[in-house]
Amino acid sequence: TCSTGSTVFALVLGFIGLFGTITTTALPTWKVSAFIGANLVVMEDLWEGLWMNCWRQADIKMQCKVYESMLILPPELQASRGLMVVSIILVVISLLITGCGTRQSKCWDDNIKGKNVTLALGGGLYLLSCLTTLIPVSWVGFTVIRNFYNPLLSDAQKRELGSALFIGWATSGVLLITGILILFSYSKRASKDEEPYADAHLLAVRNSQKEGSVYSQRTPSSFHKHQEYV
Repeated sequence: TCSTGSTVFALVLGFIGLFGTITTTALPTWKVSAFIGANLVVMEDLWEGLWMNCWRQADIKMQCKVYESMLILPPELQASRGLMVVSIILVVISLLITGCGTRQSKCWDDNIKGKNVTLALGGGLYLLSCLTTLIPVSWVGFTVIRNFYNPLLSDAQKRELGSALFIGWATSGVLLITGILILFSYSKRASKDEEPYADAHLLAVRNSQKEGSVYSQRTPSSFHKHQEYV
């Protein structure tokens, strides 16, 4: 059916979203060097991520170093580290819950209502993971752009948008589409599951009305009783 196909497609997108959130969190390219002014001559390549920074000068091999303390990070990177970890956890939970909400799962046996509620919960968590991914990458991106056009900062202090931010924005879009697809599947399934109950209720009402009319037709009138008596 259409709802089953969209649910399977949403699960595939969910795995893509999980890979995207992990990649965005792990990459050190949240902020990269801006080759402008004096920095264009030095050609020093600097990357800043959530867990480490990497640098390379001229033809020297790239070297990376893990941050010794989280307190040395700017506020946006500190908050982004926590939010991205939350995003990964939310996507994993969403995948598990959505898997339990499919028709083929044995989590709820034949309890269709329980599966529908589980599916709706999974879709809501996907939308929440979209927010926890979109907020940090947008915050860092806004900070990079603001500092780039800040005349008080030197060229060596200015950074550009790294590839991790673009992957994060794409991942948040995938998570948004996944949540919408799952909630759409839930609405289609819920409406279809309610139709048999509505039809059964209408059939019961019609049968009761029919039985009442037949009973009234078979009830002899008082005039008929009087003729029989005579």
